[in-house]
Amino acid sequence: MRKGRTARLIALAAIIGTSLSIQPVPAQADLLIRGGTIYTGTSAPFIGDVLIAGDRIQRVAPHIAARARRTIEAAGMIVAPGFIDPHTHADAMLTSDGAQERLVLPFLMQGVTTAFIGNDGGGGPNIARLFAAVADKPVGINFAAYVGFGSVRAAVLGQSDRTPTPDELAHMRQITAKAMCEGAIGVSTGLFYAPQSFAKTDEVVAIAREAAIRGGFYDSHIRDESSYTIGLMAAIEEAIGIGRSAKMPVHIAHIKALGADVQGQAPRVIAMVEAARTRGENVTADQYPWSASGTRLVAALIPAWAQEGGYQALRKRLHDPALAVRLRAEITETMRKRGGAASLLITDGPHKGRTVAQIAAAAQIDPIAAAIRLIQESDFALASFNQSEPDIAAFMKRPWVMTGSDASPGHPRVYGSFARKYAKYVVADRVITLRQFIERSATLTADTFKLKDRGRLRRGAFADVVIFDPKTYAARATYDQPKLFATGVQTVIVNGTIAIDHGKPTAAAPGRPLPHRPKGHCS
Repeated sequence: MRKGRTARLIALAAIIGTSLSIQPVPAQADLLIRGGTIYTGTSAPFIGDVLIAGDRIQRVAPHIAARARRTIEAAGMIVAPGFIDPHTHADAMLTSDGAQERLVLPFLMQGVTTAFIGNDGGGGPNIARLFAAVADKPVGINFAAYVGFGSVRAAVLGQSDRTPTPDELAHMRQITAKAMCEGAIGVSTGLFYAPQSFAKTDEVVAIAREAAIRGGFYDSHIRDESSYTIGLMAAIEEAIGIGRSAKMPVHIAHIKALGADVQGQAPRVIAMVEAARTRGENVTADQYPWSASGTRLVAALIPAWAQEGGYQALRKRLHDPALAVRLRAEITETMRKRGGAASLLITDGPHKGRTVAQIAAAAQIDPIAAAIRLIQESDFALASFNQSEPDIAAFMKRPWVMTGSDASPGHPRVYGSFARKYAKYVVADRVITLRQFIERSATLTADTFKLKDRGRLRRGAFADVVIFDPKTYAARATYDQPKLFATGVQTVIVNGTIAIDHGKPTAAAPGRPLPHRPKGHCS
């Protein structure tokens, strides 16, 4: 029996990429995580230990006989790779002058150790300066950065609705190439948003190709997640086609079927993506586990033509009697698509916590007039309830869909996306398994974006680790109270340093920039 038990242990060790034979270990390791239920990112769970020295994992095994400066007792806890969020708007937190904000505690308190920024086309092109700033302003988590198509286009064309000249397009390509050579992970777009929405597909392909030839990725908030312009299915096809033309991987941001006209179309979107994958095209997506998207009033309700020239130009149009009838008709239609005024919740400013319907009723005006009045006042942030649970579940089950937050101020997804996905879709609704949740929140993301030595618990990997209580890990953030930390995370380790200890921040800032290494075409 003893020989049989030894054989089984050796087989298990082979699966998890370590060895139970005698191996050299540090005379005094830094951390020993003992007795937790370990999910390595690639194997079935088992009870075991993790040994860490410096910023790397030294061993992962059912039992490690080694000394460490500190031992963390993890019996009854889940031990997993630190989560990786591929779509955030954490740029402001990571670049803040405030040391506390740069810790990015809303993410750390959920077990997120790495985030991507510059999404939706908003990433600034000065990647070298962004990464270098960490030397003087340390951060709590690791981060990779996109160069944003919107930022590049605005730098050359401003807010105009026109096609770039050949010289202007060449300038845009040069800006993108420079950003890629400085370490951008790829190019992101937000083709739904003006002025990016003014760009034709071939313009996007030309810019994306600069990332492609340097080994980068194409990340896209697609042109239409609903029925605003070309429609959901055509927008998915456009994104896949851009990747095909530019010869690069495509990542669809926060995949969804948004609004009354397209709810229930998740199976069609899935079929389109999987047909592309069957053809050998590299297409993936991320998804946040909420039925409400986060955006702003202008993006949600105002047609693109009225946004040319920016917010101040829009305000003038809203005061133009000659445009009043047309604008009112189009706002009526966009509001219908999003489920009506009662589905639009203001999440910042003096009207925070009230829907457009409630604001209209209080002012004794109709919802369209209320929306116009609000937009004239400011472009308020919005939670827009527009997705169905069957669609959310259908996307979540696909093995190419990873966890993301799309973290934006005012929405509970900043503080609760990963924790909510576990508590609601693993524990309560059983849409996916715990192992699937962990692997699609860490390993899939690391593998997709080639984050070397991240997303796994194995010897030689960076020591990014989350330890959480499977009984209490959950989101507390709500639409009414969006800034409540998640519960249940006991320990978070970033690059071998404890950032969350006994559920509390340590004030350590061990995060690092993760520059993409371009493939040639850089002087």
